Amino acid sequence: MRYLATLWFWLVFLSTAPFCTAIGGIIWLVTWPFDRNRNALHAFVCAWCHVLYLSWPGWRVRIEGREHLPAGPSVLVANHQSASDILASMGLNHPFKFVAKEAVFRTPCVGWLMQWMEYVPVKRGHPQAMERMLEDCRGWLRRGVAVFIYPEGTYARTREPLPFKRGAFQLAIAEQVPVVPVVIEGTTDVIAGDGPLMGASARVRVRVLPPVPVQELGEDPVELAGRVRDMHLEVLGLSAKQGEAPEQQVA
Repeated sequence: MRYLATLWFWLVFLSTAPFCTAIGGIIWLVTWPFDRNRNALHAFVCAWCHVLYLSWPGWRVRIEGREHLPAGPSVLVANHQSASDILASMGLNHPFKFVAKEAVFRTPCVGWLMQWMEYVPVKRGHPQAMERMLEDCRGWLRRGVAVFIYPEGTYARTREPLPFKRGAFQLAIAEQVPVVPVVIEGTTDVIAGDGPLMGASARVRVRVLPPVPVQELGEDPVELAGRVRDMHLEVLGLSAKQGEAPEQQVA
């Protein structure tokens, strides 16, 4: 069944990607003069991602806590275990800009849509690229748009999130916007890491926790990163490791 689920997903993806990219291009052109944040195109892509998740009958995704998403600028931070986390996160159907690996922006169809939506690319391991990414995020926050970041920087191999790097939290403190924890579960049953095989059955759950208010951010991004990671651990039913500090990297 895993082979059948994998084949089915790729058949659906490859058959819909050219059409959805063409529709996305039309939406981009038509809305460009008045939708400078690309919210209409983002909403369309969110809907497409949801269809991809529902295309295989053994997969289900449940979104909880949408009411916690602030209307204005915020930094959404989620744990990261699987390539399918992105599809699951799009189920939030909330206007935000993803921070994603630069290489993804060069892929046909998906990369083109990401460029048109003006998501934020980052090249891991390059300090100047990290600073540029933070600057791009600052620009969106100042325009009232949320940004979505996976602060671990890579996939965790277990249910326990890796230490959260400080970049997302440094950004929230500097711009004085709330941090919104997003807890994702079950995506490894769809695909572990980058795959390639997909699971025949998966129950995915995306939970938005109440935002950390601006007045509770503090001044230390490392301490804030630890606090937010502890929130993820609590929701996942894991014990927080006291005294564990995030890695000293920007993002």
